[in-house]
Amino acid sequence: MPRTVLIAIGGNSLIPAGEPATVATQRRHVAETCRAIADVAARGWRVVLTHGNGPQVGAALLRSERAAREAYELPLDVCVASTQGEIGCLLQQALRQALLRKGLRYSVATVLAQVVVAPKDPAFAHPSKPIGPFYARAEAETRQRTGWTMVEEPPHGYRRVVASPEPLEIVEEGVIGTLVNSGAIVITLGGGGIPVVRRDHELEGVEAVVDKDLASALLAIRLGVDILLISTDVDAVSLDFASPHAPRLTDVTADELRGYAAAGQFPAGTMGPKVEAALRFVGAGGREAIVTSPDRLVAALEGHAGTHVLDRVPAAGHQRAKRANATHRRDKSEPSSGNGKQQAFRECLTSDARPRRTHGRANGDFLPARFAARQHQVGDVHAGDQQHEPHRAKERDDVRPRVGDDHVR
Repeated sequence: MPRTVLIAIGGNSLIPAGEPATVATQRRHVAETCRAIADVAARGWRVVLTHGNGPQVGAALLRSERAAREAYELPLDVCVASTQGEIGCLLQQALRQALLRKGLRYSVATVLAQVVVAPKDPAFAHPSKPIGPFYARAEAETRQRTGWTMVEEPPHGYRRVVASPEPLEIVEEGVIGTLVNSGAIVITLGGGGIPVVRRDHELEGVEAVVDKDLASALLAIRLGVDILLISTDVDAVSLDFASPHAPRLTDVTADELRGYAAAGQFPAGTMGPKVEAALRFVGAGGREAIVTSPDRLVAALEGHAGTHVLDRVPAAGHQRAKRANATHRRDKSEPSSGNGKQQAFRECLTSDARPRRTHGRANGDFLPARFAARQHQVGDVHAGDQQHEPHRAKERDDVRPRVGDDHVR
């Protein structure tokens, strides 16, 4: 049975701080990321991609504002949609090239995705997500009179803040599931999705930003993927991050990670949403969540890098886990034996100590009802191919779904 991983790419990793905010910069970093993703696919993983859009949506808003006298302005939800197309296009091109270089011929598709939020979500009463450019005080006061909420961010000036409501539903989930079933690599949920509310059975865009990591966790749960992998600018989660010798978390249970979060270890604007996304995925029955950097994707999936979050350690590995925790507290310069908690977690993935929840809650219904009858196909496009050899060009010239195929009705 092919294994499926949802990889959530950070938007800032495509335009890192300190580098020119240009398409050329994005192309370079997208190419690096896609080479790593192609390595993942070459090892038999089926891949779903989501991505952030912080720098890109800020540029789209600024572009719209500066050109307002000569072209129509774009509201925030439409700017999110435009960045989904922009980043999706760059990822499609680079990933296709990286796959072909490895002799792999996968279909790669971008799906613009809308995410339903509650119109009365408390976040709308307390906007907190900074977006767009910085403004001087006088301009910020003018903007505030038009209804914007502005906050000061010294020493740069003032920025607009918008709501970041809870993702409730992914409108295009069924389409995404169908494409995943067909064997395609799907790029979707850019920027956390286009935020919409339901009004009289119709969808209406709202001025908000949905957190990309929380939306990715929701999609990963609904699709029933094996692993949620959150790619960020550090290769693992650390405690006491600002301290000179911040201890890194390699393997951690959900309860342990929840305790660290409750103690204030993960700020809301940085690692907090990623930790929350990992906890939600594992808490809903997901096998494992991983946090690592883009260059460590394969190493993380093989258990050699990143922070790995599981619901619990199997009983057989409990004592080894205790010893690993003690080792973790020693100075990091001391060599590790490679045993302990890391091995315990790896055993959990391959043992029956924790039964895997496949594609649903108790009875298998993460996908829409119309997919329930064939949910076994999710994560099993090549049912019967136990080794799941990748789609190599010389072996299979066309993996695109055919018109009339049961997978694409």
